[in-house]
Amino acid sequence: MSLNRRAVMGGLAAAALGGTAARAAMPAMPTAPVTLNLMDVGGALALMQQAFEDYRTANPQLLSRINFVKAPAPELAGKLRAQQRANRADIDLVLTGSDGLAAGLNFDLWQRIMPDYAEKFPNIEANYEPAALALHNAQGQGFGVVMNYYPSGPLLEYAPDRVPQAPGSAEDLLEWARAHPNRFMYARPSNSGPGRTFMMGLPYILGDADPRDPVKGWDKTWAYLEELGKYIEYYPAGTGATMKEFGQGTRDIIVTTTGWDINPRALGIVPKDARIATLRNFRWISDAFFMCVPKGLPEERLAVVLDIMAFVLQPKMQAYSYDEGYLYPGPAVRNVPLSLAPQRSQDVIAEFGRPEYAALIADNPIELPLKPDQMVLAFRQWDERVGAKK
Repeated sequence: MSLNRRAVMGGLAAAALGGTAARAAMPAMPTAPVTLNLMDVGGALALMQQAFEDYRTANPQLLSRINFVKAPAPELAGKLRAQQRANRADIDLVLTGSDGLAAGLNFDLWQRIMPDYAEKFPNIEANYEPAALALHNAQGQGFGVVMNYYPSGPLLEYAPDRVPQAPGSAEDLLEWARAHPNRFMYARPSNSGPGRTFMMGLPYILGDADPRDPVKGWDKTWAYLEELGKYIEYYPAGTGATMKEFGQGTRDIIVTTTGWDINPRALGIVPKDARIATLRNFRWISDAFFMCVPKGLPEERLAVVLDIMAFVLQPKMQAYSYDEGYLYPGPAVRNVPLSLAPQRSQDVIAEFGRPEYAALIADNPIELPLKPDQMVLAFRQWDERVGAKK
């Protein structure tokens, strides 16, 4: 589904969030401050930790402390399943990308938020950016609440001193990789935003039968990735390794996204003069960070979790998501200009942002990522058909 026509969003929102579905009774707020454990499996705390700290500062009567825990996305489902089987709810809120959301849905780990607790999020459908709303509906499915959004990728990032002319098509990229073995790299899709968007963007770029069906509709994509893999040394477990190797000069072209382009250059991991390119038939694959609540929370902790989720969707809190370009642009809700962000964020975007992004976002369709169940199948197919060969 293409998101460059805003008119469809109103109906989508009403169908998914309005409706007449039964709603749960709101849990009562605690009579004494609680401690919450927040797990980040996608890097969202880099953007939003200050927003959660602001809530704690503003509500000492409700929240005494937040323990921030980080873990790789592939470990999330196992950790939560073990806790729930033991009747021990130790994690109160999970910040995750589409990968962790999909894994949790696959194992029925999440508490449904919408429409059960919709009164906690008044006008949410009107407040979201259209593409963020579509992700909230299609990906979140009532269990994941979009916290931050970006059009993502897939983009190629290349070193102009070593690659004078970037590949302009998927065929060009394959020919380049064949002529320069081990100089192109991307990370395992199940734990990498750029890897994931590259995998999901190829069916559009290659003109596959059904970009929404990775099992029956991606014949060209799987054949392409298998052939491309012959000239890739290995697939790192996460995106950071690709950035490091690119910055060190051991790779000349990598897969990136808007945020993974801006932020590593701002941090000095990747040279500032690195350039980006798109392949012919390019379309954006949107992505987001979601807030998900594991099942089984005590009422007093669930009440605070819902309150903090609503708090971080306020425009002032959303402005933190500009950060240092990590998820550019970042805000999931409307009317959050860069001028509302901290001065450090404004300075980084001014220096390391790219003027061409505005036109790329405006002029190219923005597609939804795969639905969670299909994403799980795509990850499995990639692991078996592509990753297992390295």
